[in-house]
Amino acid sequence: MDAGCVLAVDQGTSGTKALVVRADGSVAARAEAPLANRPVGADGVEIDPEDLWTSVLAAASAALADARAAGERPVAVALSNQGETVLAWDRATGRPCSAAISWQDRRSAPVCAELAGHAEEIRHLSGLELDPYFSAPKTAWLRRQVTGAGVVTTTDTWLLHRLTGAFVTDPATASRTLLLDLDACAWSPRLAELFGVDLDDLPVIVDNDAVIGTTTAFGPELPVAGIVVDQQAALLAEGCLAPGEAKCTYGTGAFLLVTLGAEPRRSTSGLVSCVAWTLHGETTYCLDGQVYTAGAAVGWLRGLGVVDGPEQLDALAGPAVLASEVFVPALAGLAAPYWSPGARGSLSGLSLDSDRGTVVRAVLEGIAANVAVLAATAARDLGRPLERLRVDGGLTRSQVLLQLQADLLQVPVDVHPTPDATALGAAALARLALGHAVDAASAVAAWAPTRRFEPGCSAEEASERLARWRRAAGAVVAEQEGQP
Repeated sequence: MDAGCVLAVDQGTSGTKALVVRADGSVAARAEAPLANRPVGADGVEIDPEDLWTSVLAAASAALADARAAGERPVAVALSNQGETVLAWDRATGRPCSAAISWQDRRSAPVCAELAGHAEEIRHLSGLELDPYFSAPKTAWLRRQVTGAGVVTTTDTWLLHRLTGAFVTDPATASRTLLLDLDACAWSPRLAELFGVDLDDLPVIVDNDAVIGTTTAFGPELPVAGIVVDQQAALLAEGCLAPGEAKCTYGTGAFLLVTLGAEPRRSTSGLVSCVAWTLHGETTYCLDGQVYTAGAAVGWLRGLGVVDGPEQLDALAGPAVLASEVFVPALAGLAAPYWSPGARGSLSGLSLDSDRGTVVRAVLEGIAANVAVLAATAARDLGRPLERLRVDGGLTRSQVLLQLQADLLQVPVDVHPTPDATALGAAALARLALGHAVDAASAVAAWAPTRRFEPGCSAEEASERLARWRRAAGAVVAEQEGQP
């Protein structure tokens, strides 16, 4: 038996993945269970909590069955979570008192509007922007509009309670709530007051490499160790340990994270600052930028009948020319550095020559351009450009997308060997918790990129294409704000 074999559960937006990961980072078994997201009006997105729990049980049980059939016996369970999604639930029974309000849900925008006068104070304390994306506005909205029963937490706390009985979260997830004092790495009484949250209802914050308890949810009793929010898990798995190292995960959204180091520096350019991880009491911080709709934009194309699925993207994408079509992926608002939750997506520059191929390419370039803008914003905060970008996630199967990304960034793009870096990061934290590794560098398996994409256009062309995208994004924001 491999002492480092871990069942890593990655509970995501559109489904739950479960991997049985060996100490060398190789995957002994993998399973996935889908999860439905329910639109509610123009701005709401909800998840049935029991469906979420069922997806965890189904994926984990299937992966364990395959691993055990191959002679593997995991020694721990690790959990990564989708971040800012919240629900109300009863601590005594674990019973949900509400739907899970997805990180994509924008119905708490009025809460943010009420607190606009405190935006700078909130930014200074938390490192985050005052935006419906984060958990605290959703918590306040849920309390006002849905229920006063139970406690309201992020989904990881509820899942861990069901697994172990513990009432905990980790610093990285807590730093996504708008309730954490970033300097103290502790719940902020002032932020709790502003959002109307009772500090006694917030979970205990434990290190990312802590042992939480034990569970029999998947069969024989196993320790639960290594908990983390999804994007920070991927940052760790891809070995972004030194300041300035960056990764982008292309999933439902696209998320660019850049390691900062031990200093909780605030962005001055429109990104957010949060905890990357706390290991043995030592905290590392990161910058974070978000594109809310990446894979979701491809899902939108599928819903319109433009593509049958993401596997068609490269076959359908139009030729690599400086086309006139420009797509701004603001289908659920624009995040960093614009912070325009009411913005709506746009597809401009259409002509009689526009066809499916040009639309598909415009969508892929729009995603890549948005990420490139985030990278340029991070470079301003760092005082130097990124040297390369490490990437993972389902959309990295699109070579067209990744070539566009390298072109617009003007730096190499290295593809992680698996789209499941999030689960690998959680498994690495479990190894640290169990004492099977001494530090982050030894916990993370070494990897080499399966593909590297080098810039294929000139810096001048890349600058022109990005400038065109910025103009289109600016027009979207101006329209939302009612400007001429």
